[in-house]
Amino acid sequence: MPTYSTDPMFDEFAALALNLGGQPGEIAVACGGVADGDDTAWNTSWTELADRLVDEADRSVATGHRAGARQAYLRAIVYYAIGYHPLYGSPMQPALLTGFSRQTAAFTKAAALADPPAEPIEIPYEGTTLPGWLFRPASNPEPTPLLIATSGYDSTLYEGYLAQALPALERGWSCLLFDGPGQGRALFEQGLVIRPDWETVVTAVVDVALDRTDIDPDRIALTGWSLGGYLALRAATGEPRLAACIADPALFSMDGGMVPRLEAAGIPPAALADYPTVSSDILSQIEQGITASRAQKWAILQRGLMVHGVSSLSEYLQAISEFTLDGRLAKITCPTLLCAAENDPLSASAPKVLQQMTAPTTMLEFLGSEGAGDHCEMNNRALFNQRAYDWLEDVFAKK
Repeated sequence: MPTYSTDPMFDEFAALALNLGGQPGEIAVACGGVADGDDTAWNTSWTELADRLVDEADRSVATGHRAGARQAYLRAIVYYAIGYHPLYGSPMQPALLTGFSRQTAAFTKAAALADPPAEPIEIPYEGTTLPGWLFRPASNPEPTPLLIATSGYDSTLYEGYLAQALPALERGWSCLLFDGPGQGRALFEQGLVIRPDWETVVTAVVDVALDRTDIDPDRIALTGWSLGGYLALRAATGEPRLAACIADPALFSMDGGMVPRLEAAGIPPAALADYPTVSSDILSQIEQGITASRAQKWAILQRGLMVHGVSSLSEYLQAISEFTLDGRLAKITCPTLLCAAENDPLSASAPKVLQQMTAPTTMLEFLGSEGAGDHCEMNNRALFNQRAYDWLEDVFAKK
């Protein structure tokens, strides 16, 4: 992989842009001249790039060039997200909200240029609604199989379009993307924080899907990537109407890897005996260690606290302890695909998930030697798409 920034966190975000369809030259321009750790300059640079693409796409639409415009809009939605990524945290920064608003506008324009145009959907949910978009394959008047895609910790349904909807549409399936609590619009604009019982969320989504005549009610599958691997499995434990479930990766719990990470950071095992309850002096040590790492500070003290709606590390540790599949996996009844990438720490719990499954289950392992051993196989999503959706095609064929 090319190196775009000497700031490791910035470079990781730039790599994500590349894997989601960004152009190397554009990425290099956005990163160029941004000093390490300067989140404001980073956001400004990426936002200016995305704004230029939207302006160019608008001109293409005005002159009848729809295909090129759509591609430019799609790159812009990625670049807006990369720009506001470092700004996660509470209180929410105005620049984050501005970037997300522009990303939403660009996606709406791209969705209108799909064939057929995508349909925005408001999903009824506990006195409010969750945002969704339904994409249908071209030239398919029959009820189609449906892939519901759930996002992870800091991705939105917009990035999910590139990673999940496009492969589904190529196979003649519809795809319903949504932001649940703690994600995208639901978090940024509605203030809804994430919850562990994702079956409650997905049940609302399935209800909407089953109200439609263009969806085959017997062929509705759910997929989730990153933290969505846990969310998808958790949803399947309480939503029996799913025909299949894909977890990428098969994440058993959010805090399963937290204790080993804390021990590796020098926290004595005895001090963690009552985890997630931790003494104040140990919490202070943990927070100092997290703060010393720019990436960890962003992941936990900025993103984590914001997404869970908590204000302290102690509250965060308690909150993530509720995100577990312990005692629930036997409730899954649909065929399930568990994915595990060789070098992804979140994949380490996949064997534990497999051991507790009682439904028909397949495990797919992705290796570094295949160029797919990283988190969510981001450096080789084509291989993931081939294997995972070949499996799902076989499941749908039996329905």
